[in-house]
Amino acid sequence: MPQDTKKISRYPVPEVMDLPDDIRARVLAVQEKTGFIPNVFLVLAHRQDELRAFMAYHDALMEKDGGLSKAEREMIVVATSAANDCQYCVVAHGAILRIRAKNPLIADQVAVNYRKADISPRQRAMLDFAMKVSRDAGAVEDADLEALKPHGFDAEDVWDIAAIAAFFALSNRMANVTAMRPNDEFYTLGRG
Repeated sequence: MPQDTKKISRYPVPEVMDLPDDIRARVLAVQEKTGFIPNVFLVLAHRQDELRAFMAYHDALMEKDGGLSKAEREMIVVATSAANDCQYCVVAHGAILRIRAKNPLIADQVAVNYRKADISPRQRAMLDFAMKVSRDAGAVEDADLEALKPHGFDAEDVWDIAAIAAFFALSNRMANVTAMRPNDEFYTLGRG
């Protein structure tokens, strides 16, 4: 069955050409760069103001420079999304992780069990903290932040780790509620 005949959401999905100019321009720019439109744009465009806010916060967290590499940011998304049972985010961000890390194995390793993945002790500490934020944020203590310092993380890096885990908890839940389907293209990106 071709991708375009598979349902990508429980909610109505607007046509790209019916989107407001700013959203349509962004969607078409992504399509030009990747060769397809990630379903997240189409599904979340059901509520356009929320999509704008979502993308602004996504970009503020994921596209900035700082103490975390872009691949490490994607590792956080993949590990916490796997813990949250979010197929869309594991598949989509797994593809981005493979590309940014230049490693065809890393996303699968991190998604299944990051503790067994071929990652550095720094990345393991980062993911341990991100998972605690994702699963039990109420139990985060000063000691958890202190444990990151020997790995080179400063207070702003710790904020970024927590914010990415928290933001994608929202994303994971909305993807699951909407039954957001990963694009078929994501499954093969960064593997060859």
